[in-house]
Amino acid sequence: MRRAPAAAPCPCGSGAMLATCCAPYHAGGTPPDALRLMRARYSAYVLERQDFITATWHPATRPSALAADAAAAGVAEAVPTRWLGLEVRDHVATGDSATVEFVARYKLGGRAHRLHEVSRFVREQGRWWYRDGSFPKEEQA
Repeated sequence: MRRAPAAAPCPCGSGAMLATCCAPYHAGGTPPDALRLMRARYSAYVLERQDFITATWHPATRPSALAADAAAAGVAEAVPTRWLGLEVRDHVATGDSATVEFVARYKLGGRAHRLHEVSRFVREQGRWWYRDGSFPKEEQA
């Protein structure tokens, strides 16, 4: 787990400081909506907080082990991911379900990548969960 100073800008790109943005959720607070949960999950990836990622993944769709957990257990060789930024493109909430479309940029093994996802979230008993996501095809220029 990477440690970031509480006075550092939040990795989610909100413009707020980590201490007042995603850190309270990482410490056990409940995100009020799917957008805040998605931003907190992105920050958790940046800060290598697999505990938060796992805890906020809906039990019905949660994988038995995340790639980082498998690498730590010696199942696969760990290649560090350097997260570069988050762009939220859309957030639609209807009752107890929501979607968040985003693009996350990162480097893996020295190569730049983009993760474009439309994440689905569900609220159960007042708590938002990441359910799953789809990957839209990029428009050809």
